[in-house]
Amino acid sequence: MHIAIAGNIGSGKTTLTKMLAAHYGWIPKFESVDYNPYLSDFYADMERWSFNLQIYFLNKRFQDVVEISRCEDVIIQDRTIYEDARIFAPNLHAMGLMSTRDFENYSDLFNLMMSLVSKPDLMIYLRSSIPNLVAQIQKRGREYESSIRIDYLTGLNQRYEDWISGYDGKLLIVDVDNIKFENRPEDFQHITDQIDAALYGLFPEVKPVSE
Repeated sequence: MHIAIAGNIGSGKTTLTKMLAAHYGWIPKFESVDYNPYLSDFYADMERWSFNLQIYFLNKRFQDVVEISRCEDVIIQDRTIYEDARIFAPNLHAMGLMSTRDFENYSDLFNLMMSLVSKPDLMIYLRSSIPNLVAQIQKRGREYESSIRIDYLTGLNQRYEDWISGYDGKLLIVDVDNIKFENRPEDFQHITDQIDAALYGLFPEVKPVSE
């Protein structure tokens, strides 16, 4: 089984991945950030390094999806292959930070990959406002994230909402502005109740998790 967590930078994907893996005994698969050879260069010069960064992420996440498809365990994944192609790359292209030539090349590669993989059994989307994202990014204090532009985050947020509004797989939406799962056990339990409903049919309907 494949559970995936999607959300903007600073929305809490890694934290929730760790908590759910511990709670259910699932195997976590984390995003390659600390060992990414392009990330620091990208935040310093987005236009120069955008294509390199997106190809790196696409390659790593396709490897992840292939490994997950071959695994008999339950895997919970921190960020999905869809976010690269439906959100990050189009946002860079729209901002003039990725050329049309590079974007079309990237998109062709993504479409080929997607013909070979299946959707997650459950997608968990962490919805957040820009002020909350900024606060969380500042809180974790990664040096390479200190130069992230607000218009970049805003563009990503809008694309996340557009993508999620048309997502046709099993979906759980968590409003992380109001649901503080890391600090409030009752909020975390509310999320696990909704996951149980979605995966095991313990409740009749799964609704967005909010205050």
